Amino acid sequence: MIGPKYDGKYLHKVTSDLLGGTRVEETLTNVVIPTFDVKCVKPTIFSTFKARSSALMNARLADVCIGTSAAPTVLPAHYFETVDHRTGASRSFNVIDGGLAANNPTLVAMGEITEQMRQKSKEFPETKPLDYHRYLVVSLGTGLPEQDIKFDACRVAKWGIFGWLGRRENTVPLLQMFMHASSDMTDSYVADLFKAIGCSDQLLLRVQDRNIPIAAVAADLSTEKNLRGLVKIAENLLHKPLGEDDYKTDDRVETTPRDGRAILTYAGMLARFAKLLSDERKLRLQNMGHCMPVIANREA
Repeated sequence: MIGPKYDGKYLHKVTSDLLGGTRVEETLTNVVIPTFDVKCVKPTIFSTFKARSSALMNARLADVCIGTSAAPTVLPAHYFETVDHRTGASRSFNVIDGGLAANNPTLVAMGEITEQMRQKSKEFPETKPLDYHRYLVVSLGTGLPEQDIKFDACRVAKWGIFGWLGRRENTVPLLQMFMHASSDMTDSYVADLFKAIGCSDQLLLRVQDRNIPIAAVAADLSTEKNLRGLVKIAENLLHKPLGEDDYKTDDRVETTPRDGRAILTYAGMLARFAKLLSDERKLRLQNMGHCMPVIANREA
């Protein structure tokens, strides 16, 4: 009840040992990492793009990772500073879990890309900021328990502060509802946006297993048995047909788009995305004169 569940020292050591002095600008691919600054009381978003343009946002990657994983009550908040050695300016950060700012970071990532297009970044030379027809979005959920805790109005009507913020049936009701609502609304916003501007549903993929055994969803259960179990759950999900959420009824509506004669599965959709990305990379390298000519063919 007093202090976080873990002191974080071992996690800090392992993270620092693995990442060393690597800075955000040095990531092999562009990343966007949300955190929440408890001193400023607002989200702080770290990204490769920002790190390249601002020395004060070019933090050690280890510090950013430690900060964004500092879930309240589980791990302590993380403090670190950055310095611009050219000007002598410095900035301090007091950050916790990025999930408080963006439990589902899909829109955060899309926003970073959109801003780069608006600034006419050389990485997106011919793409307009709102040209979502050229976006490929894969949103990976962390899974929901098969017997998700749900309450009814008659029960919660009697709750006060302790009822909403106390632990009930291994969950904190207000926190659970807030996190689920935030994530689901992001899914809804993105899906509605793509539909509104006529984007193909083949450009957006949400992967979320809503039937994970309760024993497997604990964020800090890193035993070999549980980790192998999670791998098995993910492998099984790959072969399931694509599903679509109905946000009005909270029911799962199974869709069966056809890929040839077979029902399109998550594995099939991911394979499509991989093919599109591979062809896009080959085309870019071809245009740069780094490889032999390749014809990129995008499926309808």
